[in-house]
Amino acid sequence: MITLIWLAILVLVIIQYMRKVYSRFDDAGVSHFKPAPVVGNAGMQVTGKRHVSQDFDILYQTFSNDRFIGRYEMMRPTVILRDLELIKKVAIKDFEYFIDHRAVVDDTVDPLFGRNLFSLKGQEWKEMRSTLSPAFTSSKMRGMVPFMIDVNKQMIGVLKKKIQTSENNYVDIECKDVTTRYANDVIASCAFGVKVDSHTDEDNEFYTKGRSTANFGFRRILVFLGYASFPKLMKKLNISLFSNETTQFFKNLVLSTMKEREDRNIFRPDMIHLLMEAKKGKLTYDEKTTDKADTGFATVEESDIGKKTVNRVWSDTDLVAQATLFFVAGFETISSAMSFILHELAVNPDIQEKLYAEIMENEANTNGKFDYNSIQNLTYLDCVISEALRLWPPAVGLDRMCVRDYNMGRANEKSKKDFIPFGVGPRNCIGSRFALCEVKVMLYQLVQQLEVTVSDKTVIPAKLDTKTFNMRIDGGHWVRLKVRQ
Repeated sequence: MITLIWLAILVLVIIQYMRKVYSRFDDAGVSHFKPAPVVGNAGMQVTGKRHVSQDFDILYQTFSNDRFIGRYEMMRPTVILRDLELIKKVAIKDFEYFIDHRAVVDDTVDPLFGRNLFSLKGQEWKEMRSTLSPAFTSSKMRGMVPFMIDVNKQMIGVLKKKIQTSENNYVDIECKDVTTRYANDVIASCAFGVKVDSHTDEDNEFYTKGRSTANFGFRRILVFLGYASFPKLMKKLNISLFSNETTQFFKNLVLSTMKEREDRNIFRPDMIHLLMEAKKGKLTYDEKTTDKADTGFATVEESDIGKKTVNRVWSDTDLVAQATLFFVAGFETISSAMSFILHELAVNPDIQEKLYAEIMENEANTNGKFDYNSIQNLTYLDCVISEALRLWPPAVGLDRMCVRDYNMGRANEKSKKDFIPFGVGPRNCIGSRFALCEVKVMLYQLVQQLEVTVSDKTVIPAKLDTKTFNMRIDGGHWVRLKVRQ
């Protein structure tokens, strides 16, 4: 009987706690959907019935006159901003109130994710941003483009061979698989100094580890939501995003590569070299231009925070964490962007032919020279990529944690729209130049040599796979490739 009484008391305490949590937006007069116990408004995500971007879209359309809206991510109240001016105010003008991302994991449990640039907070983030910012200037990207070109030639050579040996002079490909392998090989070369060919050696260790690291499926959705709602419990249970095997793989790869280069005095202008320079305090911001024309319309500008000089010495774990972040970001987001671009080119052949005409005109004007400079002034190529990023952004939401009390004003006013695929403010994507260079190199050479069309498996209209956080078409990104005559 005593056990039942205590159980009843516990149930009542839990119910009262949930009432308190789930009354937050009611008390503040913020529009929101009625939450379900424990899962809040994330029930459709947890059950795999709706993609998170669809949840955002439903909120956006339902409360169309609100500047911001409420959403319960399980037990955590989250404010969704709709108003463009409020977004800019939060991300730029009042940045010091919103300097941090929310905690995804605990850095003592999962240092590879908890100690990277995305997860670091406050002054540590500022110092790491200043340390890494010089690695992503246009001048540094120029040195990496030849590596991208070599990987792309490797990929197109494999695709051409498949087409030439086929019975119908075309090949149907799942381009998410192809672009993921391309992105994997680019990041292996540009970040880690490792040469792999994932199109020929399909199950190489670098690719298989990368695929498991970048795939944010059902388990990782639960880990994210768990840390959002019950961070202390998740830490106590020692739950991490990455397996010990994956963590050890990246740690051994980065540290052994650094040691070999130091011992043998090897120089290669890639990310490992830049991290080694950063560790020595020799990496300084040397960007001379603020002109976006040399990088692309979608490129974000570095803030003053990234241009400051920092003399802090970082640990090996911190450096490995940054290299791992470059890999995860480069592996998934870039391959996602390229997959959707190829899908859109397949279903919009007139756009593809206009892009092909611009590429061939550039070939004639440069006598076939292909480098960083030769692709940066292609206006239509930039427009195609920017429009695809607007339609299918690899990251569907930008998050910030409020670190001090902040008055957001009234909720009910008309909102505006903007284009921010790489974020906004000092905490924007540090690798936007790298990402756009990689996409442009791939798209330029592929469209120049291959025609992209729909196949019998092409999903029209495209619908998102609801079983993952990643942006993927349900049924696959299928297109047909033919060699141009």
